Amino acid sequence: MTNQYKQLFLQILERYRLGTASADELDFLEKYYSVFEANDDVLLTDEEYLQINKNIKARVDREIEKIAKSNSAQKPALVLWPSWAKYASVAAMLLILVTSGLIFRHYYVSRADTLVAQNDIEPGGQHAVLTLANGKKIMIDTANTGQIADESGIKITKNAKGQLVYLVSSDGGTDQGSYTNTITTPKGGNYQVILSDGTSVMLNAASSITFPTSFSGLMREVSLEGEAYFEVTKNTEMPFMVKSGQQVIKVLGTHFDVNAYADEPALKTTLLEGAVEVTSQKAAVRIKPGQQALVEKKDQKNIIVREADLEKEMAWKNGVFSFENDDLKSIMRQVARWYDVEVIYEGEFPDDKFFGGIPRNSKLSAVAKILELNNIQLKVNGKTIRVSYQNPAP
Repeated sequence: MTNQYKQLFLQILERYRLGTASADELDFLEKYYSVFEANDDVLLTDEEYLQINKNIKARVDREIEKIAKSNSAQKPALVLWPSWAKYASVAAMLLILVTSGLIFRHYYVSRADTLVAQNDIEPGGQHAVLTLANGKKIMIDTANTGQIADESGIKITKNAKGQLVYLVSSDGGTDQGSYTNTITTPKGGNYQVILSDGTSVMLNAASSITFPTSFSGLMREVSLEGEAYFEVTKNTEMPFMVKSGQQVIKVLGTHFDVNAYADEPALKTTLLEGAVEVTSQKAAVRIKPGQQALVEKKDQKNIIVREADLEKEMAWKNGVFSFENDDLKSIMRQVARWYDVEVIYEGEFPDDKFFGGIPRNSKLSAVAKILELNNIQLKVNGKTIRVSYQNPAP
């Protein structure tokens, strides 16, 4: 495939991601992925793999050349991203590519994919544990819908959507703000809670939030470990404060995401609406919608403010993994949290970067399939994944 065709192939994938791909381009992507589906579980000889490689290369060349000649006359198809239901087989391709172009040199489905499928792991879901002030723990996801606890007039209810809701009853006690609860999501879990002031908090996997059952005083203060998306109810007389790691976030009423995982190199606060003030050990900044405050853990004296990729940062909340120039270990940290697995790296890896998207309701074998197209092999043994790199054939 010529460099011109490689570039066009990437452009087609990008147009699909943005929902502007033409009908011919969508048809091409369907056909392209069907080649992998047809040989998904078949053990082939090395000679057969080489022949498949040649056939796919020729097919891709023909299809892209046809699209290149007719694309200018086509009207873009109105496809939303993600559009998993209508274009399921295309979505299954998972649209992760290596910027070095390895996908164009290595088209076959790895035989190791069969081993991953045999030891497949289901994706995460709505799982969390509520710890009450008295230390009692409640498995929220298995609790029945309706009231599950009452702490001094604060009714804790699980609604029909599975959300946990804190309601201050009119006849509640005077010490409502003195009780502290914690909601913890395990690896492979997420959960949404509505606090007593109406603030909505969506927890990502392996995260926890600690908060008072009812807010009182001059500040609404919560503590976060991991990642959460906040939609804060506005109250100018009682600002909302999030403590996470070595940073403090102060808001009045706004929508923002905080990524404060212990195994990530930086603390990230991404603002969607309103305004927030982020304070670290020796610095403070105020960011605007569309911006992100970055506190590097190696140097917490400074706070970096940059434009945020909102689609990427909010992808987890919208049920998607999103990668934009991410390295393998960054991707695997997300995989480890969502599939509740331990990742072990074997050997050396190139400095390739990935981009694209994958639905979070995919099984682990679907993730393995696309990574193996880029010579990254996953071997699953129980809850352990061994990751290795296989040099592509010349």
